[in-house]
This record gives sequence, structure tokens and C-alpha cells, in this order.
Amino acid sequence: MNWFDIVLLIALILLSFSAILVFIRIIIGPSLPDRVIAFDLIGTITIGMIAIYSLTTGVESYLDVAIILSLIMFLGAVAFAYYMRKSHKQ
Repeated sequence: MNWFDIVLLIALILLSFSAILVFIRIIIGPSLPDRVIAFDLIGTITIGMIAIYSLTTGVESYLDVAIILSLIMFLGAVAFAYYMRKSHKQ
């Protein structure tokens, strides 16, 4: 096990810990936008975990999954912003 693998393992552990903290934010979030932003952050953490797993295993096709997930997350964020804008206009 070289330094690169150790750094990737530490990064994976830190991302897992941050995912736990974000799940707590989803549960106790005071408002809907806080929960949506936390859910978007869960997707971002998942993309980071997929990228680290791809580097660890050497399988580059997992990065395609990460790109598709990021596109879906972007569309979700745009849809939520559109919903919030429509709800505040009325």
C-alpha cells in the first residue's frame, strides 16, 4: 500500500463522516431550502466517493456514472430554484 492509496482511504473516510453530518442536517434542517441544499450536498459527496472508488479500482467507467449524477443534480437544483421563485411571486 503506497501513499496514494492511504490518501484515498483517508479521503473516503472523511467523505463518509461528512455524509453522516449532512444526513443530520437533512433531519433537523429548519427549512425546506436547508434540506434541499443538504440533499444536493449528499449528491456531491456521492460523486466524490465514486471518483475515489474509480481511482482505487482503476475502472474509469465509474466516472461516467458520476457525470450523469452531476447532470441530474444540476437539473434538480434548477427545478427547485424555479419552484422557489414561483412560490415567492404569488
